Amino acid sequence: MSTRKGWRDRLAGYPNLPNVKAIPPAMRARHGEGTIATPSPAEVEDAMRGVPEGRLTTVLGIGEEIAARHRATIGCTVTTAIFAHMVAHATEEATTDTERTPYWRTLKIGGELNPKYPGSIEAQMSRLETEGHTVVQRGKRYFVEDFARKLVGTR
Repeated sequence: MSTRKGWRDRLAGYPNLPNVKAIPPAMRARHGEGTIATPSPAEVEDAMRGVPEGRLTTVLGIGEEIAARHRATIGCTVTTAIFAHMVAHATEEATTDTERTPYWRTLKIGGELNPKYPGSIEAQMSRLETEGHTVVQRGKRYFVEDFARKLVGTR
């Protein structure tokens, strides 16, 4: 019997989030003074679940949405990306439809596909193309063509 925690259990392991703190000194040169919102896994998952078929979001977009919700200057995109990764794996582990999140609609900054999602680029590409998106290769990386027009909240 494995003692390794499942992805859903890992997502539940952040009881002190969300929180809002001052932007750390090391980040101030880039972001200035203000506050940073660190999301909870549930907030990231809710944002990912809110993306309808045919539309997309990015980790940066989710971070900005969370910052606005908490009245912070910026959202922590690193934490958002980590939780998006965990949500994707929890979805693949899920046994019921209520635990499933359309994670493939959440892209990296710039519309790039995420090779760390379950099944790597090929699985995400297949699901996106099934929903009508066009994926293009640029060098070794893959992007959704014209992704900015397909973002949630845009026309």
